[in-house]
Amino acid sequence: MDIRKIAAVAVAIGAGASIFAACSNSKKPITSSVPIIEETTAKSTAEATKTEPVETFPDYPVTFPEIEKKQSGNLYEAEKAELKGGAAVDTNKPEFSGDGYVTKFGNEGKASVVFEIDVPSNQHYDLSFNILSEKAVNCRLKLGDEQLTVFKTTDNNQFTYITVYGVFLTKGKQKLEITPENGEMCLDYLKIENNTSLSDISYDAKGELVNKNAAKSAKELMSFLSENYGKYMITGQYAYGGDNSELDLIYRTTGKYPAIRCSNFEVSHGDLDESFREVDAAAEWYLNGGISCVSWYWKSPSDKKSAMTADDTDFDLSKAVTEEKIAELTEEELRELYSKGNISKECYGLILDIDNMAGQLTSLKNRGVPVLWRPLPEGYGDWYWWGAKGPDAYKWLWNLLYERLTKYFELDNLIWIWNGQSDTTLVDRRTFDIAAVDLYVKNEKDYGNRFYEEFAAVQKFVGSDKLIAISECGSIPDIDAAFRDNAVWSFFSVWYGKYIQNEKGEYSEEFTSKDAMIRAYNSDGAMTLDEYRKLRGIEPPEAEKDTEEETASATD
Repeated sequence: MDIRKIAAVAVAIGAGASIFAACSNSKKPITSSVPIIEETTAKSTAEATKTEPVETFPDYPVTFPEIEKKQSGNLYEAEKAELKGGAAVDTNKPEFSGDGYVTKFGNEGKASVVFEIDVPSNQHYDLSFNILSEKAVNCRLKLGDEQLTVFKTTDNNQFTYITVYGVFLTKGKQKLEITPENGEMCLDYLKIENNTSLSDISYDAKGELVNKNAAKSAKELMSFLSENYGKYMITGQYAYGGDNSELDLIYRTTGKYPAIRCSNFEVSHGDLDESFREVDAAAEWYLNGGISCVSWYWKSPSDKKSAMTADDTDFDLSKAVTEEKIAELTEEELRELYSKGNISKECYGLILDIDNMAGQLTSLKNRGVPVLWRPLPEGYGDWYWWGAKGPDAYKWLWNLLYERLTKYFELDNLIWIWNGQSDTTLVDRRTFDIAAVDLYVKNEKDYGNRFYEEFAAVQKFVGSDKLIAISECGSIPDIDAAFRDNAVWSFFSVWYGKYIQNEKGEYSEEFTSKDAMIRAYNSDGAMTLDEYRKLRGIEPPEAEKDTEEETASATD
C-alpha cells in the first residue's frame, strides 16, 4: 500500500475508533483530519472490463399492444364468480350488493375468488374491490398466471373501496384472482373502470441541481439525465466490493455493459483497504466513460454494537438530535460542544462518521468524478437505525448530512438521491435532486407492469420537476411495460449477489431469466454504457475499442 494511504488510514482509525479521538484545529474543510484518497490502488479495476468478444444481439424495439381508450364501468359480483379453497357466500353483514358476498377464506392463503371479466379494449383500468375486514389483510392479485400486486385491506369493519390503479388489460376474456393471504374478510364485488390518471404523469424535470455551486461535471450529468428522462431507462447494476464481476457477467450475458455502476461506501471501521478499493472502482468507472452511483448503508457509530439494522445496534438516533447548529462547525468546535455536554455522544459520533465519509467523497471530487449520491436508503422503514426513530429524527439527520457535506466540506460533485420513499419522510425539496424507490416483488421472477403505481405515487408528493428512479430492484424491469404504462424511470439498478449470479459466479436465472435480461439490455428503450458514451461524446478506452473491433470482425 502507498505510504500516503497508510497515513490516511492511521487518521481514519483515530477518527473512527472512539468519539474521544483528537480532532484537527483547522478551520478549512479541505485540511480536515479525514482520510482523502488521492491515488488509485496498484490493481486497476479497468482490468475487470477487458473481456473477450461476446455474442451480440439485435436491438429490440419497444413494443406493446395498441391502446384504445374507451369509457367503461363494469361490475362483477363476487358471489357469482368462481370460488376456490373453501370460500363461500354469506349474507349476514349489512350493506352488500347483489345476492351476498364471499367470505370463509381462512388464514392460510389457500381460498380465493376468480373473476372472469370481459375487457372491452386494450387499455389501462382501475380495479376496485368492495371489501369488509375487521383486521388488515394482505391480498394477492393475479391476472391469469401473473401476479399483479399485493394490497392491504382496511380494518374498519365496513365495506370499503380498495383500488388498484392503472392495470393494463388486453381486449377479451381475462381472469382476475384475489387471494387473502393472512386473514378473514368479506368480498362484495369487483368494479372495473378505465383509468384516467396515467395522463397526469409528466417528465418536466428542469435539470438544475439543488446545490447552486455544483461542479460543471455534476451539472452536465444532471442535465443529461433530465434531457433523457422519459425517453430512456438508463441501466444500472450494483457491484460487490471493488471489482466489476457483476457488470462483466451482464456483458457476457447480453453483450452490453450497464451505464451506471452502483456501490456502497462505508466509514473506515472495518476493512480499511476495502474502502480504498471502492473509491478507486467508482473513480475508474467514471474515468472510463460511465456513471458512478454511491450508496451509504451506514453502520451506526456505536462503541459496542455497530450495525445498519435497528435490531442489531444499540444506537438511538433520537438521542443525537439537537437544536445546536452544528453542520458548519469545525471539529474543534464540535469537540468543545461535546465536552461541555451541549451535544450527546450519539450526535458527536454521527459527525465523526460524516467527516470520515466526506474524505472518501472528497477524493472523488479531487479526481473530477460526479457522483449519484444515495445516503440513508429506505428511510420510510424502521428496519434501519436511521428510520427507526420516526420521520422527524430521519429528516434532522438528512439535513445535517446535506449541510455538512455541501456547505462545510463544499462537496460540489454530488447529485443527491433521496430514497425516503414516503410522503411522511419527505425531506426539504431543496436538499435532493432525484427521488428513488427500492422495488422488490415477492416470489416474482420476471416482473414488469406493476411499477406504475409506485411511480405515480412518488411523483404525486415530490412533483413532476424531480427525476424519479429505481435505486434498487431484485429483478430487471420490463422496459416495454414501463413505456406502455407511462412510468419511464430515469434509471434502475439491480442488486448484487444472488439477484444476478450464483455461488460459482455464473449468471443466475432465479430472479431474472436470461431472455428477459438480454431483451432489456438490448431494448431501444434502455440506455447501456456504449450508448451513454455515444450520446455524451465519450471515447471508450483503447482496450475496449480493440474488443469492439474483434467482435465486429467476428460477426462480419
